[in-house]
Amino acid sequence: MVLETADVWDKIANCESACAQAMAINNLPIPEMPARDLAVFIPGALPGKKGISFAEGQARLLHDLANIELQAMELGLRTLREFPWAPFGFREELVAVTISESQHLRLCLQGIEKLGYRWGHWPVHLALWKAVDSSDSLLDRILIVHRYLEGSGLDAGDTFLRRLDGLADNPIQKIVKTIVEDEIGHVEFGSRWYRQICKMEKIDASEDFPKRLEKFRYRIPKRIEKISRKYRQMAGFSESEIQYLENLRNSIVKFKAKDQASANNPDSVLSLSKPQS
Repeated sequence: MVLETADVWDKIANCESACAQAMAINNLPIPEMPARDLAVFIPGALPGKKGISFAEGQARLLHDLANIELQAMELGLRTLREFPWAPFGFREELVAVTISESQHLRLCLQGIEKLGYRWGHWPVHLALWKAVDSSDSLLDRILIVHRYLEGSGLDAGDTFLRRLDGLADNPIQKIVKTIVEDEIGHVEFGSRWYRQICKMEKIDASEDFPKRLEKFRYRIPKRIEKISRKYRQMAGFSESEIQYLENLRNSIVKFKAKDQASANNPDSVLSLSKPQS
């Protein structure tokens, strides 16, 4: 229903019944990509943004956030469909998380409309959906979706809230704050079940975290947002996990800076065409 339905409001309306269906019926199919009612671009091709001091910039921030919440909702449904044998307690909590994502999506869409814009005014990406694969184990999925992707959302949320603090009478600050506060619980759900399933499978979670994340390093989106230690700790991350994520983030930032410097240096391009002596 939700994954195959294009209209975003229909997706929200059908979320609870889709969760109930996934809990009751095994072997439901997974589409290659979820249906969309707007243009989909690769992340690098998305248009530029206005600053959040402009109404358009605030609407774009909510539009981008709505796209994240939509994919989070759909990934919750995908996990329910793909892992019918997962612990019942995990699946039951995941239903609540997925429905919460649909409520966040509704908040964002309503906020966009109050600012005079509509869903679909800008194109979106599907980077979160593409970060997972049907070959994932349950531990893979929890790590990628709830600890890496949603955890990265906490980092971005911390930055957004600090930026929004500087704007007087800001209509979107309450929306972003509500979402970030709820997302701490969503990520904590992932941290707790990641360790619980590691324990069930007799895996050392502290050793597994960097190894498993390294395995997916070139599949998952590259995040350069500063790690929010406060929110990560509240969401169940250990000091060693936070340190690993900070090192990963720093290596990505350095690579991007080096790549940009090369792109801005004409000699780096001209040297490719210089004949060897």
